[in-house]
Amino acid sequence: MAEREIDEDAPIFAIAAAAELSNMHPQTLRQYDRLGLVVPARTQGGSRRYSSRHVQQLREVARLSGEGMSLPAIARLLALEERVHELARRVNDLERQLNAERQSRPGARVFAAGATGSVVTLRHGARVRRATDVVLWRPHGLHDD
Repeated sequence: MAEREIDEDAPIFAIAAAAELSNMHPQTLRQYDRLGLVVPARTQGGSRRYSSRHVQQLREVARLSGEGMSLPAIARLLALEERVHELARRVNDLERQLNAERQSRPGARVFAAGATGSVVTLRHGARVRRATDVVLWRPHGLHDD
């Protein structure tokens, strides 16, 4: 049986469970939500649902606050970390798309310039043999008379 990857962004924890996992009081989580520090998802009924990533953020807020960092500074740090997370996810998506594109076209043709300047089709992975001839170039219109 294949193991399923756990989605760290899945909103699965009620506020009581998230508070216990982050070693905080539920009222602190509500305050952080109001301040925009850690904003959980909401059910249709309006109840807060936290993900495992939210719990990690709550722990980080507690650590940073305990070290003396202000809540606005923590909010900025969390916003930047969220942006990095979004960009990393986008890079992964683009890499998957690129790999899928490469695999869907295994016989894609590669082109090179021939010795006379013509376009030459090569097998994928083939290298062009480089000419070692020395050629004297003279611009058109200039003559050595």
